[in-house]
Amino acid sequence: MKKISTRVAYGKKLVEIGEKYKDLVVLDADLAKAAMTPIFKEVYRERFFDMGIAEQDLMGTAAGLAASGKIPVASTFALFATGRAFEQIRNSIAYPDLNVKIIASHGGVSIGADGGSHQAIEDISLMRTLPNMTILVPADGIATEWAVEKALEIEGPVYVRLGRHEIPIIYNNESKFSVGGSATLVEGSDVMLAATGQMVYYALQAAEELKKEGISVQVTDFYSLKPIDEETIINSAKKVKGIITIEDHSTIGGLGSAVSEVVVENYPVKVKRIGIDGRFGQSGLMEELFEEYGLTIENIIQQVKTIL
Repeated sequence: MKKISTRVAYGKKLVEIGEKYKDLVVLDADLAKAAMTPIFKEVYRERFFDMGIAEQDLMGTAAGLAASGKIPVASTFALFATGRAFEQIRNSIAYPDLNVKIIASHGGVSIGADGGSHQAIEDISLMRTLPNMTILVPADGIATEWAVEKALEIEGPVYVRLGRHEIPIIYNNESKFSVGGSATLVEGSDVMLAATGQMVYYALQAAEELKKEGISVQVTDFYSLKPIDEETIINSAKKVKGIITIEDHSTIGGLGSAVSEVVVENYPVKVKRIGIDGRFGQSGLMEELFEEYGLTIENIIQQVKTIL
C-alpha cells in the first residue's frame, strides 16, 4: 500500500499551485525543513519568509500580509502555531476575519520522540473556539492536496492539521471532498466509528476485523472538523447503537467533543471517545505511544464490543 506523510503532500502541493495563486506567500518559523516548506522556497524564493523562532511575529506578519491583499500560509509545528501564538491568531487573524491559512505539521502524539513539549494535543480544541475559523484534518496525501487548495479558495482564516509520519493512501483522485462534509468509507448498522486524520486508517482496519465476527461497523472520516457534518452524525446516530470517536488529540475539545455536542442537541446516543484522556504526551516511538494511549486497532475493537 502506498504511503506518504501529509506534511510531504502539503509541501509538494504548495509548489504545484504556486503559479496559480500569484499572491500566495509562505511563512515559516525556523522549522521549514520539518514542515516541508523549503520545497516552495526553492521555486518561489521571493515569496518565502523565515520568521525565525518567533511564532507571534509569524502570525502577526501573516495578518499584515493578508490585510495587504496577499494570501499568506503560515507553517510551523502545530503546538507552536496554535499555542504560543494563540493571542495573535485570535486578535489579529480570526477577530478581523483575515485571509490567513495556518497549515501546521506534527500534530498529535504520533510525532513520537520529540516528546510532550512538542506534541500538540490541544490544537484543534483551541482553533475550534475561534469564530470565523475553518478546520480541516486530512487523512492521507490525496485529502491533504484537496485541503491545501481548498484552504486557499476559502476567504478567511483556515487551520489545516498535518502529521509527521508516512500513512497509507485511502482515497483516489476521483474522491470528492467538501468543507463541512465527511466521507463514509464503510457502511454499517451496529456502531459508527467517527475518525479524523491518520486514525481513519486504524478505524478501517478495526472495521475489517469486526466484520469477520459479524459486527457491522460504519467508518466515517470527519476531515472537516469546523464546520462539521451534522447531518451525517444525526442520521448515523438514529441507526446505530453507539458512536466511537477516534483522534490523535485530547478527548476534550476535538472530534469527540464536536460529535458529542451534535448528538446531545439533536439525537442523544451513547458516545465513547478514544484519544488522549487527561494526560500530556511523552517521548517514545509512535507505536509505543499509540499503545500507551489506546490509539490501537485492538482498543477500537474492544470499545465497539463494550457498546454492543
